[in-house]
Amino acid sequence: MQALLDAIVAMAELPLDAQRLFHGRGGRFPGCEHLALDAFPPVLLLTSFRPLGEADLAAVAAAIGGRWPCVYQCRGEGAETRLMSGDVPDPHVVTEAGTRYLVHLLRGQNHGLFLDMAEGRRWVREHVRPGGKVLNLFAYTCAFSVVALQAGAAEVVNVDMASGALATGRGNHELNGVKTGAKFLAHDLFNSWGKLTRGGPYDLVVCDPPSFQKGSFVATKDYARVARRLPALLAPGGTALLCLNAPELGPDFLRGVVAEHAPELVFVERVANPAVFADVDEDRALKVLAYRRP
Repeated sequence: MQALLDAIVAMAELPLDAQRLFHGRGGRFPGCEHLALDAFPPVLLLTSFRPLGEADLAAVAAAIGGRWPCVYQCRGEGAETRLMSGDVPDPHVVTEAGTRYLVHLLRGQNHGLFLDMAEGRRWVREHVRPGGKVLNLFAYTCAFSVVALQAGAAEVVNVDMASGALATGRGNHELNGVKTGAKFLAHDLFNSWGKLTRGGPYDLVVCDPPSFQKGSFVATKDYARVARRLPALLAPGGTALLCLNAPELGPDFLRGVVAEHAPELVFVERVANPAVFADVDEDRALKVLAYRRP
């Protein structure tokens, strides 16, 4: 894990915005494929996808040298979350491109803001139609909604089964003073197509589902169910931003789903991921594809 330790020692200060600092998961640092380090200022988050021994954790703590609070989370076998040093603010508010978000590092594996989606949020900010309507599917804590409203959207409908995540989403809107125009539906998407279609059409549909969440969404069977609804949801000239974070499924999977189930949609571009998330195999990295209805 020497590459991680070197990166920590080299840091003079934390960035102002929340962001990934070290991405071992991309395979560019041999021996660190299980490791990631994120800044949720003023706190560091160390994530490992296999248990770290006390000696390794002590080495990380020594590299940090008490400069910043640090949370350690192990995912998968031996899962745990612990505060290694310092204190975590409560509430914990971070920024990204001038927008504020509530995060929580000491509970759960999702912390309120997916850092790899920073370029997707930037894309929405730059492409949302002023005065337009947006449908945000699998909205989680509604980050896409906040930036869309900041950029001039008139209405955003946020849909997610998790009412707790949507409650955090309401808080994110309040933090940024963009409460007007946001709607929050704690619904099962697949039982809500009629309601959503009647509320459309939409100038932008964002779909950022979990890649595999039993009882909610399994990409290999459920993305097709979403794709075939897109033409009816989109206004003429409207755009769909389709996201997939499943390493085992490359962009050709998503392209194939759209080609089969929504062939009238025209591919526009693949949105680049933040540079720090570079992967030795970009097919394994986050996929964010934009399509337009003619």
